[in-house]
This record gives sequence, structure tokens and C-alpha cells, in this order.
Amino acid sequence: MSSIVLVTGATGFIASHIVKQLQEDGYQVRGTVRSLQDEEKVKRLNELCPEAEHKLEIVEADLTKPESWEAAVKDVKNVIHVASPFPAQSPKDENEIVQPAVEGTQAVLKACVQAKSVKRVVITSSCVAVGWGPAALAADPNKVFTEEDWTDPEKLDAYGKSKTLAEKAAWDYVKELPDEDKIELAVINPAYVMGPVINGSQCTSLEIVKRLLEREKPFCAKLNFAVVDVRDVAAAHIKAMTLEEAAGKRHLIVNQNIWMKEIAQILAKEFKPQGYNVPTANCPNPILWMTSLFDRTIKMILPNIGKVYKFDNSRMKDVLGITPKEIKETLIDMAYSLIEVGLVKKTKKYKGPNAGTEGEEEEKKDEEEKKEGEDEKPKENGDVKEGGEEDDLKKEETKEDQKIEDVKDEEKKEEKEPEEKSEEKKEEKPAEEKADEGSTEEKKE
Repeated sequence: MSSIVLVTGATGFIASHIVKQLQEDGYQVRGTVRSLQDEEKVKRLNELCPEAEHKLEIVEADLTKPESWEAAVKDVKNVIHVASPFPAQSPKDENEIVQPAVEGTQAVLKACVQAKSVKRVVITSSCVAVGWGPAALAADPNKVFTEEDWTDPEKLDAYGKSKTLAEKAAWDYVKELPDEDKIELAVINPAYVMGPVINGSQCTSLEIVKRLLEREKPFCAKLNFAVVDVRDVAAAHIKAMTLEEAAGKRHLIVNQNIWMKEIAQILAKEFKPQGYNVPTANCPNPILWMTSLFDRTIKMILPNIGKVYKFDNSRMKDVLGITPKEIKETLIDMAYSLIEVGLVKKTKKYKGPNAGTEGEEEEKKDEEEKKEGEDEKPKENGDVKEGGEEDDLKKEETKEDQKIEDVKDEEKKEEKEPEEKSEEKKEEKPAEEKADEGSTEEKKE
């Protein structure tokens, strides 16, 4: 029997780590991409493990094209299905991500059954499908969710709904298969995945660390995250593919809970000396609410402000045998990788792996400029600048207040316009009557 492992969505944040670890372990790997024309992504995939025993095979396959999966799964023994839409913001129409997630999963499973060579499929789901949203904590705010729990998809946003319904569809599909077509299914339910970026692409998982490094806002929202390292998630997929006791089970992959402020403090300690002015002040809820009126991403997180979702990782440790990496290592490695691949700009004081002597020279120039008494100018990309975080918060509050006032003024203007038009009509009527009177007088003469 073939020993090829197929990894779907191979260029993704998690999938690229899975491909790398599989190659390092000596597996023959085939990865799917939506288009082979994207030369940059294909190049990065081929560079993941230069010393691999087997050259990576890359093929085209698309979740929205069921016919594309027949060739992708040909002669494959195990499939790790990671591909799924993961937007930064909720789309206006949830079916933009729910439909491809559900139907794409069904298409992959159907192709696996028809191939006759596939033994087991490992699917990447999410902890969101286990327990998420204020409703999940309504009965018990301190509840610790296990693999036995399921979230009500109707009470989730588009992304959460897509992951939950796709996983349910997978279990239902496999359950209904006749004995002669049976394949094994194992599911990985990771928490918020962080860690080093090796695919070089932007994705939603990177947003928190990226925003903090770039100081997109001068504050931290009161958000709590159940975090796990991407390298542990990748290892979990491979263990779930090979261990007998993993078949037919879900597996929560999570390290620990951490507040956004704590993430910021870890990053600040490492990166503030390097010129990244990471905000560490908590954001007052009124400011957050005002910001949400103009920022869809902030609006999306509002329901989870102050909420803590806890997950049991017993199966991860006891069945899959994974000991999670330290959270500090996860965050620091992620931040450096974002800078190194160019997703976050290097500051003048940057002293990371490929900083060279650049940083020292720039630092000397900065010192000389300060001595000359030049005015401090605003710096890009969250560079450290004068002024405390309290001043920044006040500025942010003033800015959001002004936005709200502008919206109110616009609304008043719109309300006033119909009234003005109506007054104009009233004024026009007497003028018309006067004209009529004038013409009558002319006739009399």
C-alpha cells in the first residue's frame, strides 16, 4: 500500500508546519494549493525542508471544485485536511465561508472513499466547535470544556459556524458509510494557534501579535485567549494520523489561558528595547465600544470581552503524548518570525536574527539627531516615541468622540435636508400666485 500523506491547504499557517514536520520524519508528502501559478507560495513550500528524503509533490485542488480532489488523493494512504476559509472579519454573507468549508470537507472525504487507498483522514476543526460564545458560558462561567461538548452553530459567527458544521458533516458522512467503504476519522480541535510563521503569508492567527508590535491601538482589549503553539498543533496532527487510539476521536489541543495584556507585557519586555512601542495598558470598555462603531474587527470581539474559555487538554497530553511549549517561547518566536518575513517592519533598533550591524548604526544616528535638538517626529510601525500610554488613550478617546460627533452631524444634516426642501416649496407657491395676479392685471389694462 502507498505511504503518501496528503496535506490540504499546504501553504497555510498550520499546514506548512505539518508539511515540514512530515518531511523531517521521512514521509512522502503531497500538498494541495489552489493555484500552481502562485510561484512565490510554491517556492516557499519547496524550501520548507531542503534535506527531505522525498521531494514534496504539489498539486492543485480547490474546496469549491469537487472534481479536483480525485487526482489529489490518488494512491494516498493518509489525508490531513487543513484547508478551510479563515477570514479576518466576518463576511456580510456567512455562506461565503460556511458553504466551502462544509462542502469542501464532504468533497475531500468522498474522494478519499473513492480512491480505495486511504486508511485515515485527520481533520483540522477548532475549539470553537467545542465551546464558544457567551451562550456557552451562560450556565457556568467557570466551565471547562471537553471533547464531549459541542457549540450550538446558530449562536456562532460565520467562522465558528463553518468549523462546527464542517466537523459535524465529516462525522455524519463517515458514520453513514457502508462497511466496505469505511475509513477512519480523527479530529484536531486547536485553540488560538500562535507561533513562528514559516509560510510568509498573512493570516488571521497573526493579527494579535502583529497589531501589538505595530501599536495599531494604544491599548489592550480585555480579551482572554486559550493559546497553543503551531508546532504542537502540527505534531498533534501527525500523532492523530498514526496512533490507533486516536481514530474516531476529537482532540483538544491547547496550552494555557492568557490575557491580551499579559501577551503585550511579554512582547514589550523583549521588543521595546528594539524600538517597538508595544501597548500594555488595558482599554476602558467605553473606548472599546466607541472604536467598534468604526472597526468591524473590534465589533466582532466585543461579545468575548472579559470572557474566559477553558479547555481540557488531557487527551493531548495522555493520548497524543504532547507536552506543550512555553507560552513565552511561542510568542517571542512568532514576533521575530513576523519581522523576519516582512509582515512587520524592522525598526532602526532591531537586533533580531538578521539585523546585522544595521541596528547599531541607526541607533548612533538617532543619538546624534537627539543631541542636535531636532524635534521628535512620529515614527512608523509602533517605534517607541515620547509620551505615556495614558496620553495615547486620551487621544484615542478624543478621536473616537470626534468620529461619533461627525456621524451625528451627518445624520442631523440628512434630517434637515427634507425640511429645507419643503420650506422651499412653500416659498415658491406665493411667487407663482403673484405671477398669476400680474398677468390678470395686464389683461385688465
